[in-house]
Amino acid sequence: MAVLACQTALMPASQKTKQSQFHNPVSFEKAVRILRAGKVCAFATETVYGLGADATNCDAVLAIYATKQRPRFNPLIVHCADLEMAHKIALFSPLAEKLTPLWPGAMTLVLPLKPDAGVCDLVSAGLKTVGVRIPGHEQARELIKALGRPLAAPSANPSGQLSPTSSAQVRQMFDDKVPVLEGEPSSAGIESTILSVIDNRIVQLRPGTLPREEIEQKLRVKIELVTKNSKIAAPGMLASHYAPRAQLRLEAKAPEPGEAFLGFGDIGANETIAKNLAKNLSTAGDLEEAARNLFSFLYQLDASGAWRIAVAPIPSAGLGEAINDRLTRAAAPRKKIKDQAPGITGA
Repeated sequence: MAVLACQTALMPASQKTKQSQFHNPVSFEKAVRILRAGKVCAFATETVYGLGADATNCDAVLAIYATKQRPRFNPLIVHCADLEMAHKIALFSPLAEKLTPLWPGAMTLVLPLKPDAGVCDLVSAGLKTVGVRIPGHEQARELIKALGRPLAAPSANPSGQLSPTSSAQVRQMFDDKVPVLEGEPSSAGIESTILSVIDNRIVQLRPGTLPREEIEQKLRVKIELVTKNSKIAAPGMLASHYAPRAQLRLEAKAPEPGEAFLGFGDIGANETIAKNLAKNLSTAGDLEEAARNLFSFLYQLDASGAWRIAVAPIPSAGLGEAINDRLTRAAAPRKKIKDQAPGITGA
């Protein structure tokens, strides 16, 4: 499927001349039939909307990469209905088992891939590891149960662009060419935390909805940070990622002429705010609220036509680590996908 440019995706529906290929949103039963037929279908999770396909069907997995225009060296997360399904795919060490009480939830574990896992090799991008997650979203788990097979599912957006947190955003991004199982807006608003559990070490590959410090305190484990120049072992490790069309200017105390403004906490009053070119992630300075609003507000400010978005400083503690990670990658110099290669520096 061709993915239209961002400018087209952001056009109001009234300006689009092509008719939808689907009667979106599709019903639950229709979504299951689509997935069983080896096609892709977008669905809600508690983190962001995912673009799902049968993880055991290589043609279906290829359709994910083609639809997103995603480089094949970038592995996918395999979503499971329960721990029993996850155990069939990945090898769980005692240390990995210690993390499973956080499931269902917004945590992905990168573990050794079982030789008889039955998932397509493309899911792991040729690696000997696989990322598995049991989503905390009930409808997502029911969808996997109804399919009877695990779902490979990255975020439901063209590769490198903002992750969608609502079905409407998915439909706009893909010009209504991707079927969408309707759901509520994602409650967390930011992707899962990805932890590698290899060689009796826990390494955070991507900060996410579950703050690292919270996991350490709750489960009494030590989590290391991924080193720079690490090879890509999980989604979200590309230097440039989660990016709007507009450029980003971080650590901005106030917007400059022509900029939109993404604030946090008390941002006062200025001309940009008066022109409705500003959004506040959380007037109360609440990081959970900020994470929930991050992609949605960036999406709205990007649609305003501003050439650049100034972003207020965000505290780095707790969920702030994940928020700042997404903003840093969104602000990074952008390369064409064909120019990117394994081994790109991770944050």
